Amino acid sequence: MARVSAAVPHVLAEVMNSIRNAPRALVRRHRARDRAAATPGLTPRSRPWTRAFGLVAVVLLGAWLGLLVVGDVRVPVGPMNTTMTLRPSISGGTKINVSPLGALQLDSHVAPVRLDVNVDQLDPDRAQALVDHPERLSGLQDEVAQDVEHGTLDLAVRSCVAVVSGATALGFVVYRRPRRALAAGGLALTLLVASGGTAYATWNPDSVLEPRFSGLLSSAPSLVGDARSIVTEFDVYQKELARLVTNVTKLYDVTSTLPAYQPDPTTIRVLHVSDIHLNPASWKIIASLVEQYKVDVIVDSGDTMDHGTAAENGFLDPIEDLDAPYVWVRGNHDSRVTQKYLEGLKNVHVLDDGRARTVAGLRFAGIGDPQYTPDRSQSDGAEASQELAGARLASALRDQHAAGTPVDVAIAHEPSAAREVDGEVPLVLAGHLHREDMEVMKYGTRLRIEGSTGGSGLRAVEGEYPDPIQASILYFDRDSRRLQAWDEIKLGGLGLTTAEVSRHLPKENQPGATPSPTGTGPSPTGRSRTPAAPSPASP
Repeated sequence: MARVSAAVPHVLAEVMNSIRNAPRALVRRHRARDRAAATPGLTPRSRPWTRAFGLVAVVLLGAWLGLLVVGDVRVPVGPMNTTMTLRPSISGGTKINVSPLGALQLDSHVAPVRLDVNVDQLDPDRAQALVDHPERLSGLQDEVAQDVEHGTLDLAVRSCVAVVSGATALGFVVYRRPRRALAAGGLALTLLVASGGTAYATWNPDSVLEPRFSGLLSSAPSLVGDARSIVTEFDVYQKELARLVTNVTKLYDVTSTLPAYQPDPTTIRVLHVSDIHLNPASWKIIASLVEQYKVDVIVDSGDTMDHGTAAENGFLDPIEDLDAPYVWVRGNHDSRVTQKYLEGLKNVHVLDDGRARTVAGLRFAGIGDPQYTPDRSQSDGAEASQELAGARLASALRDQHAAGTPVDVAIAHEPSAAREVDGEVPLVLAGHLHREDMEVMKYGTRLRIEGSTGGSGLRAVEGEYPDPIQASILYFDRDSRRLQAWDEIKLGGLGLTTAEVSRHLPKENQPGATPSPTGTGPSPTGRSRTPAAPSPASP
């Protein structure tokens, strides 16, 4: 017992010594760790690519947040109040939002930033000043150009500040080191300058010549419903589609004051439709386009029907109520019964066997499809029969020219037949493929293939997405009777309510191009001659 009592003070002394020496041990251990860190090879190497990736992520996120917070610039442009913004983007370009009608998109540049311009409202005071002083309209274009230039410069300066500030602030929050924060800000500024340089190098001022207009009818989903209810509410759907066309084309008329092709009152406007395939919504859309564009003549390149039976003929009756003459050629889904019925309708001009007809100041000639395949089958020798029909049409075109009545526009349903008239006419129209296309063929004839104005009819829902409804407006000079420009119109298919209108110019009509002499065209006597029309190029 005495030994235990004597050992207690000794144990207590050891414990107290350990507590006293603990801070010194911690200091020695910390120093040893610092020496090990300073000695190469004693600690695992850091991963520089991981740190670099993290820094780039911080820079991009901070720059984006900076643009969101302070990147907007409010700029008065003429009589309008607008907001300009830079936004990250993969493809670049410029987007002009005209709420609530739609948007205008321009392929103005290729860079990781996009310029967004929101038209907020029309300033009533400035608009009234233009009304009271119409002489100011002559200088409005220069005024708008100056406003846009000042707004863009202000936006560039503010965007630089926003990007650098956002990246620096987020870098400091993440790393809590001034050097890292400044590095993030410097990298953000470098990326913005590089993006600006890329945009400047790829700037395309001619992008305003081929704008894309889009619109979304916000009330349509609640009125129309989904595709399952489209059958019971099809009449509502038709009316909404027609109203959508009206809204979008009004937007196009308003904004087409851009420095692009402007049709004058004497311009001949042709509405090209094809492959309606018994879609009753097509007639309301066509009527809307005729009214909005003041169409002079409608050209239908075939497949208006689906089976070509006599029971379907009543579907054609609305043609008589369209406020424009209707030029038609037979497609492979249209029968001779269909053709005979159309010949009896007023205001309809049926073309076949190369017959020519002058309608609304243009001379048309066409040939019906030699195949009648409503079951979508194709007999042997179909391609050869198409080429033979095209050769007959080409021969008729040569006869017309020899008689002093040259044809301005040829029409065939299948492109394979239409290609046979290359060199005999300035323009040939076709369909059948259910997709739009335009090309200048080897001997100078321009081939225009129209998409399906009926959205492929009952076949619209065979694929993953419904086929779009397509049509186009062709602008012709009344004196030379040559194509000056065309508008491609694309509407969302069954159950959809989107719309897009884009304007295109032939290469010879674009700024800087040498105009062709008036009256020149493809050789009237065959393909052996050198064509006088523009050389083959993308439209």
